[in-house]
Amino acid sequence: ELAPQVLGPINAGLAQHGLMLKTGTVVDATIIAAPSSTKNKSGERDSEMNQTKKGKQWHFGMKAHIGVDAESGLVHTIIGTAANVNDVTQAGALLHGQETAAFGDAGYRGVDKRPEAQGPTWFVAMQPGKRKALDTTRKWARLLEKAEQIKASVRAKVEHPFRVVKQQFGHTKVRYRGLAKNTARLTMLFALSNLWMARRQVLGARG
Repeated sequence: ELAPQVLGPINAGLAQHGLMLKTGTVVDATIIAAPSSTKNKSGERDSEMNQTKKGKQWHFGMKAHIGVDAESGLVHTIIGTAANVNDVTQAGALLHGQETAAFGDAGYRGVDKRPEAQGPTWFVAMQPGKRKALDTTRKWARLLEKAEQIKASVRAKVEHPFRVVKQQFGHTKVRYRGLAKNTARLTMLFALSNLWMARRQVLGARG
């Protein structure tokens, strides 16, 4: 339970700098790969990991589900699940309860009907096929497209911590067996990513 105890004080400190506004949350998930080979001591794959299809490819591993502040992009909630767990089932648990608005990509369709996700107004992306079919010669279609662009600009905030953890910290594969240890590691990495993303504001305030 150490990792959440690290994330909490870090975010409390960042909030003192006005970086955790809590009025909106963006939710998303990313796949962290796990070894699919059975060529190990136990001769088995990790039973807590699973496979899922993304596009035309199958991936084996876990998912890191995160909730981030819609203004700053800083992570406030992390949940680890097997890769085959549907994103929308974790959306409610990614809310901190103080937000008035929440944002998600098209994978979160129907989230506003889930009892555990009630509270904020949800702004979920239109399905890509429907968006592509919009007739932008019509005024109503242009307004819908503009709304989708605005929602996308907010959702883009969630990509930054994923990029820091995967590219800056090089965490693209699980390090342990089981979800508990890997989720703890991810929580620590996202806590560090918050410090990394806010370093200029924090150091500037100290100066």
